[in-house]
Amino acid sequence: MTAPPTRPERVIARTFRQRLSPTPRGARLARHLALNQLQEWGIPHDTSVSDAIAVIVAELAANAVTHGRVPGRDFELALSLVAGSVRVEVTDTRADAVIDVRKPRPLEEAGRGLVLVDALADRWEVVDRQPPPGKTVRAEVDVPGWLGLVRDLDGEV
Repeated sequence: MTAPPTRPERVIARTFRQRLSPTPRGARLARHLALNQLQEWGIPHDTSVSDAIAVIVAELAANAVTHGRVPGRDFELALSLVAGSVRVEVTDTRADAVIDVRKPRPLEEAGRGLVLVDALADRWEVVDRQPPPGKTVRAEVDVPGWLGLVRDLDGEV
């Protein structure tokens, strides 16, 4: 399973960035911070966009904590309001973790995180962290009426 790669050259209107501890608490906080930031940008709770972003952030943060953890190193959550969508980026400092997106067997208890990301994101990809070492998983969810959000944020009507 692969989704079309994101388009990093797109215009970025707003950005939020936060480093978090690589713990279950840090992963939960990432989800809460993302939902609060979306609300601030005019994307209310309980909409299809905020629900998709919440699941994507939760899964990517959990993966960063579980599979991308390097002792003493934080992971980073970044959200960007880009032309037409919200981009989520979760970066960790472990470069050797394998990204395996396969359908889990019916009774398996793990392995569904990236399958969910693939289903909910309009585009996603894995890129090398800059500066190395590490990786960034980047996902985008399209936002209907994006231009209106940006105008509202800039104080225009």
